[in-house]
Amino acid sequence: MKLTVVGGGSTYTPELIDGFARLRDTLPVEELVLVDPAPERLELVGGLAGRIFAKQGHPGKIVTTSDLDAGVEGADAVLLQLRVGGQAAREQDETWPLECGCVGQETTGAGGLAKALRTVPVVLDIAERVRRTNPDAWIIDFTNPVGIVTRALLQAGHKAVGLCNVAIGFQRKFAGLLGVTPNDVHLDHVGLNHLTWETGVRLGGPEGENLLPKLLGEHGDDIAADLSLPRVLLDRLGVVPSYYLRYFYAHDEVVRELRTKPSRASQVAEMERELLKMYADPALDEKPALLAKRGGAYYSEAAVDLAASLLGGGGSPYQVVNTYNKGTLPFLPDDAVIEVQAAVGAKGATPLAVAEVDPLYAGLMANVTAYEDLALEAALRGGRDRVFRALLSHPLIGQYEYAEALTDQLIAHNREHLAWA
Repeated sequence: MKLTVVGGGSTYTPELIDGFARLRDTLPVEELVLVDPAPERLELVGGLAGRIFAKQGHPGKIVTTSDLDAGVEGADAVLLQLRVGGQAAREQDETWPLECGCVGQETTGAGGLAKALRTVPVVLDIAERVRRTNPDAWIIDFTNPVGIVTRALLQAGHKAVGLCNVAIGFQRKFAGLLGVTPNDVHLDHVGLNHLTWETGVRLGGPEGENLLPKLLGEHGDDIAADLSLPRVLLDRLGVVPSYYLRYFYAHDEVVRELRTKPSRASQVAEMERELLKMYADPALDEKPALLAKRGGAYYSEAAVDLAASLLGGGGSPYQVVNTYNKGTLPFLPDDAVIEVQAAVGAKGATPLAVAEVDPLYAGLMANVTAYEDLALEAALRGGRDRVFRALLSHPLIGQYEYAEALTDQLIAHNREHLAWA
């Protein structure tokens, strides 16, 4: 089995390598190719990857290359984890929206749109090259904004599934609180990427008893603290929103916070500098503890599970993924990309049935889906008016004066990445 990671020079990659090494019985990788246009980062990450495999006795071969076509040739699956523009672009995404009093975040609001506009054309070019070289390969997208990027891939006819680590993080959290193994926990997880709610926590599978009321009753303070939301809100909702919902439920509070502290991008950039120094140490043969603060917790477990199922191996029968709606949520178009539990196998992902969704959540999902329609149109066709329409439609923006100003800012800060600008 050959797997290729595009964006293999990312400081995330040792997390992924560690998972491949530990879970080699689930996903027996014979060749792992790391593709990245930055040779200096690729050398450091590839060296550590080889040492991690060696320490854990993994027999697989690790190859590094800046040649995308060579890297994806013959791959059974291609994982996308790239960041167009790097941390410098992320720093911009998280700062200029604040000038209008709007949240600055890399996956939602104006910053999320900027990232989508930079990313979608690049990802589609990569996917076309994968299809020309190896049309049977699965594409697993971890590149944000996952929902919009996955929809672009599916709309273009690619064999693609989107992946996010939010659900697996909740699965681990709830398993710890219940004193069971993560595999015992099945989530009723519903929404769009980075706009999801846990409406049930069940043991043993989708038909198990719902223990969410018990969790909220006994551990509500702990759960609320993790989300930086008040306990009383969780009690009133009766569900657990993802931490990204704080941008919607406490928008103005978040904006005030973001204006008074260093951006997350600057913090991550500093971590990356430290991590790359660590990766250069020839004695380092395991992922360092600092990597846990970088983000992407449990990404490796989720990626291994998904790849194993798609490639006919021993992955879990049900997994939370991003895929076409296909009637699962009747208030959304069939071709919307949703994030829900799905049965995953060699033919792809089939969403499980979802109980009726409270209008409180359905309305927000429908609004953000409409924004994603417009965002994808802007990413594919360009043009100032399309950018303005997408921004005006976003529930975190909504006012025409803000949308006008943010459109100008977005184009000015991303001109080098926008072919039409």
